[in-house]
Amino acid sequence: MDTRKLITGALTVFALFVIITQPKRAAEIVEIGFQGISDAASGIGEFITELVR
Repeated sequence: MDTRKLITGALTVFALFVIITQPKRAAEIVEIGFQGISDAASGIGEFITELVR
């Protein structure tokens, strides 16, 4: 079996387990992840703006 498929399958099963057993905590984790992505994009935007000036 391909190692990549095994790891992907294990992560998928783990994610489903967490979502089913602790949906509120899973939602908080996703919210934190999207907030981090948003903050990173904002920081990159500010950097490019200052670079152009």
